[in-house]
Amino acid sequence: MEKDRQAATPPAEPGTLMSRIECPNTQGVRFLRMQKIEFVPHLYTYEEHGGTGVPATALNVAEHQVVKTLVMETDQRKALLVLMHGDCEVSTKQLARVIGAKRVEPCSAPVAERVTGYVFGGTSPFGTRTKLPVYVEKTIFDLAKIFINGGKRGFLVEINPKDLHRALPVTEVEVAISRS
Repeated sequence: MEKDRQAATPPAEPGTLMSRIECPNTQGVRFLRMQKIEFVPHLYTYEEHGGTGVPATALNVAEHQVVKTLVMETDQRKALLVLMHGDCEVSTKQLARVIGAKRVEPCSAPVAERVTGYVFGGTSPFGTRTKLPVYVEKTIFDLAKIFINGGKRGFLVEINPKDLHRALPVTEVEVAISRS
């Protein structure tokens, strides 16, 4: 059985950062290494339906810095990725206008898993099975660092947001709706 961790870690309380830094060998990690993108791995205890608040609390960072990777599709059934602040939602109407689609909506979990190769809740924009257009909320690039999924539930990588431009062909958009 192939191990996907380089070191063993004792169990952690839900929502807490694991005590020892590990780096799972995910497709996202391999992609970042191939692109020579520096990153810091962060593991935390994943909670079903916990959203971005769980890792923000576990890593003691603002939820605004935790970037979620959303798999969406157009009315033409074309899949795309949207990278959004954890404390914001996507205006699908505005996104549809920006990309010239009639409608944009979240993909079902099976479709998202098929096109990305990642388990729902562990989707990384790095190393997806299918090359997908990537739309990034413009204000993400104003942050000094972001925490984004590394390709596994309970695993984020800390990177400089400007490295998104180096790693992926991204399009900046302004489609955020604040949840507060």
